[in-house]
Amino acid sequence: MTDDQTTSLPGRPPVVDMDAWQAARDELLVREKAHTREGDALAAARRRLPMVEFDGKVEVVGPDGPVPFLDLFQGRDELVVYKHMWWDGAPHQGQCEGCTVTAWHMRDSVYLNSRGVSSAILTTGRWDEVAPYVDFMGYTQPWYSVRDLDEPVGGAMGRLTSYLRDGDRTFLTYSTTGRGVEPVSGSFALLDRTPNGRGEAWEDNPEGRPEGNHACWYWRSDADGTPSWSPTSRPVPQWTRPDATPETTLGRQGDYH
Repeated sequence: MTDDQTTSLPGRPPVVDMDAWQAARDELLVREKAHTREGDALAAARRRLPMVEFDGKVEVVGPDGPVPFLDLFQGRDELVVYKHMWWDGAPHQGQCEGCTVTAWHMRDSVYLNSRGVSSAILTTGRWDEVAPYVDFMGYTQPWYSVRDLDEPVGGAMGRLTSYLRDGDRTFLTYSTTGRGVEPVSGSFALLDRTPNGRGEAWEDNPEGRPEGNHACWYWRSDADGTPSWSPTSRPVPQWTRPDATPETTLGRQGDYH
Protein backbone atom coordinates (compact mmCIF):
# COMPACT_ATOMS: atom_id res chain seq x y z
CA MET A 1 0.00 0.00 0.00
CA THR A 2 1.38 3.37 -0.99
CA ASP A 3 1.76 5.99 1.71
CA ASP A 4 1.90 9.49 0.25
CA GLN A 5 3.97 11.25 2.91
CA THR A 6 3.24 14.63 1.32
CA THR A 7 -0.44 14.39 2.20
CA SER A 8 -0.42 12.13 5.27
CA LEU A 9 -1.52 13.73 8.53
CA PRO A 10 0.37 13.24 11.81
CA GLY A 11 -1.38 10.77 14.09
CA ARG A 12 -3.87 9.82 11.36
CA PRO A 13 -4.18 6.84 9.01
CA PRO A 14 -2.00 7.00 5.86
CA VAL A 15 -3.53 8.89 2.94
CA VAL A 16 -3.77 6.73 -0.21
CA ASP A 17 -5.79 6.59 -3.41
CA MET A 18 -9.07 4.68 -3.67
CA ASP A 19 -7.50 1.60 -5.29
CA ALA A 20 -4.95 1.25 -2.49
CA TRP A 21 -7.66 1.73 0.13
CA GLN A 22 -9.84 -0.94 -1.52
CA ALA A 23 -6.93 -3.40 -1.60
CA ALA A 24 -6.29 -2.89 2.11
CA ARG A 25 -10.01 -3.12 2.85
CA ASP A 26 -10.32 -6.39 0.91
CA GLU A 27 -7.38 -7.85 2.84
CA LEU A 28 -9.04 -6.99 6.17
CA LEU A 29 -12.37 -8.35 4.92
CA VAL A 30 -10.89 -11.86 4.76
CA ARG A 31 -10.17 -11.69 8.49
CA GLU A 32 -13.58 -10.14 9.23
CA LYS A 33 -15.37 -12.94 7.40
CA ALA A 34 -13.36 -15.53 9.33
CA HIS A 35 -14.32 -13.76 12.56
CA THR A 36 -18.00 -13.84 11.54
CA ARG A 37 -17.88 -17.54 10.72
CA GLU A 38 -16.18 -18.30 14.04
CA GLY A 39 -18.89 -16.30 15.80
CA ASP A 40 -21.51 -18.41 14.04
CA ALA A 41 -19.71 -21.57 15.16
CA LEU A 42 -19.63 -20.32 18.77
CA ALA A 43 -23.36 -19.55 18.61
CA ALA A 44 -23.98 -23.08 17.36
CA ALA A 45 -21.96 -24.43 20.30
CA ARG A 46 -24.00 -22.32 22.74
CA ARG A 47 -27.18 -23.88 21.36
CA ARG A 48 -25.73 -27.29 22.21
CA LEU A 49 -24.90 -26.52 25.85
CA PRO A 50 -26.68 -28.65 28.45
CA MET A 51 -29.12 -26.92 30.79
CA VAL A 52 -29.92 -26.86 34.50
CA GLU A 53 -33.46 -27.16 35.85
CA PHE A 54 -34.49 -24.94 38.76
CA ASP A 55 -37.64 -23.93 40.59
CA GLY A 56 -39.47 -21.39 38.43
CA LYS A 57 -41.89 -20.68 41.25
CA VAL A 58 -39.22 -18.86 43.26
CA GLU A 59 -40.44 -15.30 43.82
CA VAL A 60 -38.82 -12.11 42.58
CA VAL A 61 -40.06 -8.62 43.44
CA GLY A 62 -41.34 -6.16 40.83
CA PRO A 63 -43.79 -3.25 40.58
CA ASP A 64 -46.68 -5.54 41.49
CA GLY A 65 -44.90 -7.07 44.46
CA PRO A 66 -43.60 -10.66 44.65
CA VAL A 67 -44.24 -12.76 41.52
CA PRO A 68 -42.97 -16.18 40.45
CA PHE A 69 -39.95 -16.17 38.16
CA LEU A 70 -42.12 -17.92 35.57
CA ASP A 71 -44.00 -14.63 35.08
CA LEU A 72 -40.88 -13.07 33.54
CA PHE A 73 -41.34 -15.26 30.46
CA GLN A 74 -44.60 -13.38 29.73
CA GLY A 75 -46.00 -16.56 28.18
CA ARG A 76 -43.02 -17.02 25.85
CA ASP A 77 -40.66 -19.99 25.95
CA GLU A 78 -37.35 -18.12 26.08
CA LEU A 79 -36.03 -15.37 28.33
CA VAL A 80 -32.87 -13.27 28.33
CA VAL A 81 -32.06 -11.17 31.38
CA TYR A 82 -29.33 -8.76 32.34
CA LYS A 83 -28.22 -8.93 35.97
CA HIS A 84 -27.63 -5.33 37.07
CA MET A 85 -25.18 -4.68 39.91
CA TRP A 86 -26.46 -2.53 42.76
CA TRP A 87 -24.94 -0.29 45.42
CA ASP A 88 -27.24 -0.27 48.45
CA GLY A 89 -28.15 3.23 49.56
CA ALA A 90 -26.31 4.97 46.72
CA PRO A 91 -28.05 7.80 44.84
CA HIS A 92 -28.83 7.45 41.14
CA GLN A 93 -25.49 8.87 39.99
CA GLY A 94 -23.66 6.32 42.13
CA GLN A 95 -25.12 3.18 40.57
CA CYS A 96 -23.00 0.95 38.34
CA GLU A 97 -21.74 2.67 35.18
CA GLY A 98 -21.06 -0.53 33.27
CA CYS A 99 -24.49 -1.92 34.04
CA THR A 100 -25.99 1.39 32.92
CA VAL A 101 -24.29 0.91 29.54
CA THR A 102 -25.83 -2.53 29.11
CA ALA A 103 -29.30 -1.72 30.46
CA TRP A 104 -29.49 1.45 28.34
CA HIS A 105 -28.87 -0.60 25.20
CA MET A 106 -31.59 -3.11 26.18
CA ARG A 107 -34.48 -0.65 26.46
CA ASP A 108 -36.44 -2.02 23.50
CA SER A 109 -37.18 -5.73 23.12
CA VAL A 110 -39.60 -5.69 20.20
CA TYR A 111 -37.34 -7.76 17.96
CA LEU A 112 -36.66 -10.25 20.73
CA ASN A 113 -40.37 -10.50 21.42
CA SER A 114 -41.12 -11.12 17.75
CA ARG A 115 -38.79 -14.12 17.93
CA GLY A 116 -40.57 -15.45 21.01
CA VAL A 117 -38.01 -14.20 23.51
CA SER A 118 -38.81 -12.05 26.55
CA SER A 119 -36.29 -9.88 28.38
CA ALA A 120 -35.93 -8.32 31.81
CA ILE A 121 -33.42 -6.69 34.13
CA LEU A 122 -32.66 -8.35 37.46
CA THR A 123 -30.82 -6.69 40.32
CA THR A 124 -29.95 -7.36 43.95
CA GLY A 125 -31.18 -3.93 45.04
CA ARG A 126 -34.14 -3.58 47.37
CA TRP A 127 -37.26 -2.80 45.36
CA ASP A 128 -37.92 0.41 47.29
CA GLU A 129 -34.57 1.70 45.95
CA VAL A 130 -34.80 0.12 42.51
CA ALA A 131 -38.26 1.48 41.63
CA PRO A 132 -37.35 5.21 41.82
CA TYR A 133 -34.13 4.53 39.91
CA VAL A 134 -36.03 2.81 37.09
CA ASP A 135 -38.46 5.72 37.00
CA PHE A 136 -35.64 8.29 36.95
CA MET A 137 -33.84 6.52 34.10
CA GLY A 138 -37.03 6.20 32.07
CA TYR A 139 -36.57 2.47 31.58
CA THR A 140 -39.54 0.67 30.07
CA GLN A 141 -38.28 -2.92 30.24
CA PRO A 142 -39.38 -5.06 33.21
CA TRP A 143 -37.16 -4.80 36.30
CA TYR A 144 -37.16 -7.16 39.27
CA SER A 145 -35.29 -7.48 42.54
CA VAL A 146 -33.66 -10.87 43.14
CA ARG A 147 -32.25 -9.89 46.52
CA ASP A 148 -31.06 -12.81 48.66
CA LEU A 149 -31.72 -15.31 45.85
CA ASP A 150 -29.04 -17.76 44.70
CA GLU A 151 -28.09 -18.85 41.20
CA PRO A 152 -29.47 -19.30 38.68
CA VAL A 153 -32.04 -16.56 39.37
CA GLY A 154 -29.86 -14.39 41.63
CA GLY A 155 -26.16 -14.84 42.26
CA ALA A 156 -23.41 -12.99 40.40
CA MET A 157 -24.42 -9.74 38.72
CA GLY A 158 -23.07 -8.02 35.59
CA ARG A 159 -24.05 -10.94 33.37
CA LEU A 160 -26.40 -11.83 30.55
CA THR A 161 -28.27 -15.03 31.31
CA SER A 162 -30.64 -17.08 29.18
CA TYR A 163 -33.46 -19.33 30.29
CA LEU A 164 -35.86 -21.79 28.68
CA ARG A 165 -39.39 -22.67 29.75
CA ASP A 166 -41.24 -25.92 29.06
CA GLY A 167 -44.68 -25.50 30.54
CA ASP A 168 -44.08 -24.86 34.24
CA ARG A 169 -40.52 -26.19 34.14
CA THR A 170 -37.67 -23.66 33.91
CA PHE A 171 -34.05 -24.14 32.89
CA LEU A 172 -30.80 -22.16 32.88
CA THR A 173 -29.20 -22.45 29.43
CA TYR A 174 -26.40 -19.85 29.20
CA SER A 175 -24.63 -17.08 31.11
CA THR A 176 -21.79 -14.72 30.23
CA THR A 177 -18.68 -13.76 32.17
CA GLY A 178 -16.38 -10.75 31.94
CA ARG A 179 -16.69 -8.92 28.61
CA GLY A 180 -19.37 -11.30 27.40
CA VAL A 181 -21.99 -8.55 27.79
CA GLU A 182 -20.38 -6.33 25.14
CA PRO A 183 -22.44 -7.61 22.18
CA VAL A 184 -25.51 -5.96 23.76
CA SER A 185 -23.91 -2.51 23.51
CA GLY A 186 -23.94 -1.57 19.86
CA SER A 187 -21.93 1.56 20.66
CA PHE A 188 -18.86 -0.61 21.25
CA ALA A 189 -19.15 -2.20 17.82
CA LEU A 190 -19.47 1.23 16.20
CA LEU A 191 -16.50 2.67 18.13
CA ASP A 192 -14.42 -0.35 17.08
CA ARG A 193 -14.97 0.75 13.47
CA THR A 194 -13.65 4.29 13.98
CA PRO A 195 -10.01 5.36 13.47
CA ASN A 196 -9.45 6.10 17.18
CA GLY A 197 -11.48 3.18 18.54
CA ARG A 198 -12.77 3.36 22.10
CA GLY A 199 -9.91 5.52 23.31
CA GLU A 200 -8.97 3.01 26.00
CA ALA A 201 -5.41 2.29 27.08
CA TRP A 202 -5.61 -1.47 26.51
CA GLU A 203 -6.31 -1.09 22.78
CA ASP A 204 -3.62 -1.83 20.20
CA ASN A 205 -3.40 1.49 18.36
CA PRO A 206 -0.96 2.67 15.68
CA GLU A 207 1.82 4.95 16.76
CA GLY A 208 0.82 8.59 16.91
CA ARG A 209 -2.85 8.00 17.72
CA PRO A 210 -4.33 9.67 20.83
CA GLU A 211 -3.11 8.05 24.02
CA GLY A 212 -5.73 5.81 25.54
CA ASN A 213 -7.36 6.37 28.90
CA HIS A 214 -8.30 3.82 31.54
CA ALA A 215 -10.96 1.34 30.46
CA CYS A 216 -14.49 2.72 30.31
CA TRP A 217 -13.36 6.31 30.95
CA TYR A 218 -16.21 7.73 28.84
CA TRP A 219 -19.00 5.94 30.73
CA ARG A 220 -19.36 8.94 33.06
CA SER A 221 -19.33 12.65 32.24
CA ASP A 222 -19.74 16.02 33.91
CA ALA A 223 -22.62 18.33 33.10
CA ASP A 224 -20.77 19.78 30.11
CA GLY A 225 -20.37 16.32 28.56
CA THR A 226 -16.66 15.95 29.34
CA PRO A 227 -15.76 12.38 30.31
CA SER A 228 -14.91 12.35 33.99
CA TRP A 229 -14.87 10.02 36.99
CA SER A 230 -15.16 12.88 39.45
CA PRO A 231 -17.77 12.98 42.24
CA THR A 232 -19.76 15.52 40.20
CA SER A 233 -20.09 13.17 37.21
CA ARG A 234 -22.88 10.77 36.27
CA PRO A 235 -23.32 7.77 33.97
CA VAL A 236 -23.58 9.48 30.59
CA PRO A 237 -27.28 8.86 29.74
CA GLN A 238 -28.39 10.27 33.09
CA TRP A 239 -27.79 13.79 31.78
CA THR A 240 -30.78 13.35 29.46
CA ARG A 241 -33.02 12.78 32.47
CA PRO A 242 -34.97 15.64 34.10
CA ASP A 243 -33.35 17.22 37.16
CA ALA A 244 -29.99 15.49 36.64
CA THR A 245 -27.52 17.89 38.24
CA PRO A 246 -23.91 17.63 39.42
CA GLU A 247 -23.51 16.06 42.85
CA THR A 248 -20.62 15.94 45.28
CA THR A 249 -20.68 12.25 46.17
CA LEU A 250 -21.35 8.89 44.55
CA GLY A 251 -22.71 7.67 47.86
CA ARG A 252 -21.11 4.24 47.68
CA GLN A 253 -18.08 2.26 48.80
CA GLY A 254 -14.92 3.70 47.27
CA ASP A 255 -16.56 7.10 46.89
CA TYR A 256 -14.54 10.16 45.90
CA HIS A 257 -13.76 12.56 48.76
